[in-house]
Amino acid sequence: MVQLINALTPVEEARAILADSYDLAFSPAVKRETEAVFDRVRDRIPEIEWPFYAPLIVQINRLKKAKDAVILAHNYQTPQIYHGVADVVGDSLQLAIEATKVRQQVIVQCGVHFMAETSKLLNPEKTVLIPDSRAGCSLASSITPEDVLAMKAQYPGAPVVTYVNTSAAVKAVTDVCCTSSNALDIVNRVEGDQVIMIPDQYLAQNTAKKTAKKIITWAGACEVHETFTAADIAELRHAYPAAKIIAHPECPPEVIDAVDFSGSTAAMIDYVKRERPPRVVMVTECSMSDNVASETTGVDFLRGCNICPHMKRINLENVLWSLHTMSEEVTVPAEIAGPARLAVERMIALSRKGD
Repeated sequence: MVQLINALTPVEEARAILADSYDLAFSPAVKRETEAVFDRVRDRIPEIEWPFYAPLIVQINRLKKAKDAVILAHNYQTPQIYHGVADVVGDSLQLAIEATKVRQQVIVQCGVHFMAETSKLLNPEKTVLIPDSRAGCSLASSITPEDVLAMKAQYPGAPVVTYVNTSAAVKAVTDVCCTSSNALDIVNRVEGDQVIMIPDQYLAQNTAKKTAKKIITWAGACEVHETFTAADIAELRHAYPAAKIIAHPECPPEVIDAVDFSGSTAAMIDYVKRERPPRVVMVTECSMSDNVASETTGVDFLRGCNICPHMKRINLENVLWSLHTMSEEVTVPAEIAGPARLAVERMIALSRKGD
């Protein structure tokens, strides 16, 4: 038996262990219970694969009720998580705000580590779990608290606006957080004509085009979005001449200049649902396009995306395992949590002023 388990992939091994505690067989009852979910994702998940996912979805939804848990899922999560088990979905700002409203005592963060930290900052008394703590972020790993302090010393008096795609330790030495949804509003609302905006250089450059303030940047980038080029957009235009092309502001400025619309994940979703273009290319993470397609009729979604390897560390098996074992718990040291929480709360307060 040990030799068999060792020969399996990590996902297969987790499933084999979980099968000792949960019925993971695809039965007529499971099919009926998950039929509504499959109807939403049938164009994105082959029917032959559904018997593999459906039992996990059933068991997760039952167990989260037993454990008084809520599942928060980012737009980049796979359709089976986004539509199958998530209670709250959205971009970083939406999840940060909704994290302050949850009544359950356990939060399972289906996203990357900085998102789980943010949920913990806003809910210090709750248990926050992430199914795989290795789910990191290229932006979060691009900057340290020492880097921020060095920038503050170089530009004394300049407020530091920090993207939420950062560690709690970085947030703790900054003034206010922002997301791609509210970056421009936050920059315009902080005091001073000069602003340090970290760590995403492209979000900062794209924001700088829309404000009179001087933006000081850091050389960080999102590995999903930084690889897109203006040549890629030109190629998509040639391949799909009638399609609307929309992109995330973490893309380089020359990409943003070449597309029909740019905005946060929430803004991109709103654009598609509002404008209903017959054909659209979402220049962002692939699962986001899949999830929006499952929620939107009459729009043909064309591929022009990249996959985030960090987001894809989260799967149904480790979500169930996380609830089963109450792991992996996310904690933030008190000396970091206090000032980091203030930076996030300032962002939420400033965002609400703009409602």
